[in-house]
Amino acid sequence: MTAVLRTEALTKRFGRTEALRGVTFEVPEGAIYALVGANGAGKTTLIKLLMNIFLPTEGRAEVLGTASKHLAGRALNRIGYVSENQEHPEWMTVRQVLSYLRPFYPKWDRALEAYLVEQFNLPLGRKLRQLSRGMRMKTAMVAALAFRPSLLVLDEPFSGLDPLVRDELIEGLLDRAQETTIFLSSHDLAEIESFSTHVGFLEQGRLLFSEELPALSERFREVTVTLETPAEVRQMPPEWLGYEQSKEVARFVHSRWLGAESMADLKTVFPAARNLTAEPMTLRSIFLAIARSRRGERAARPIAAETEERSRA
Repeated sequence: MTAVLRTEALTKRFGRTEALRGVTFEVPEGAIYALVGANGAGKTTLIKLLMNIFLPTEGRAEVLGTASKHLAGRALNRIGYVSENQEHPEWMTVRQVLSYLRPFYPKWDRALEAYLVEQFNLPLGRKLRQLSRGMRMKTAMVAALAFRPSLLVLDEPFSGLDPLVRDELIEGLLDRAQETTIFLSSHDLAEIESFSTHVGFLEQGRLLFSEELPALSERFREVTVTLETPAEVRQMPPEWLGYEQSKEVARFVHSRWLGAESMADLKTVFPAARNLTAEPMTLRSIFLAIARSRRGERAARPIAAETEERSRA
């Protein structure tokens, strides 16, 4: 399958600050790819590198087969871009904005424009400064979709919007998904889980994983083991995250679940278990488990280094 977006070891530094480190991933044609992570994880920096707003310090990126640093002119006629911090000509009416933009895009579809304006219930005669944030975002979305782009890039498109407006924007995106590859950043996991096909998790400038959403959901399970007597796990498998145990119950997240094979392994580790359950997890629960595990690893590193230093002394 053709990759619409591709990066290789993409790195961006601002002075001594490393905003992105060695990011490598692909977005296949037709995907709805959600890049998620906390505020400050590097999502906007990555998007600005893809859109040739920033130049990479190291590595490379390709957008629709073109090196991102060469994106300009006609290449941009195939890319729609909407950012939460996008500046708008607030003195213009919605009608004037759309009229101004049409000549820049040879494939601008007036019928699709009219359909989207009606779908989003946009007031054509009102100036942008008189519109709510949600209406301004809808205007930007119409402008980004009306020329039928091959790629639509959205930077936190739903941030600060009320639930009704978010639902309307998502519905508009899904209507266009068959002809447009969509790449969006978000920290709202519940929303993107409902419609994304692929997901990447960015943390402090590093991409922890990038995969199809169904595959991610399939390999994570929340495991609960009810014990007859307390058990001691001498060697914790690396795929177990957040292991906790009381006298009679052990709980953890299994990050490499393989169905019957994993269940058999658990029965070997806990031969006296009265009950074993492995429940599917929401995207939010998966990310929280990963984030807490990573936080624990980072906290353990200084302790381990200090212990090693003392032993040498």
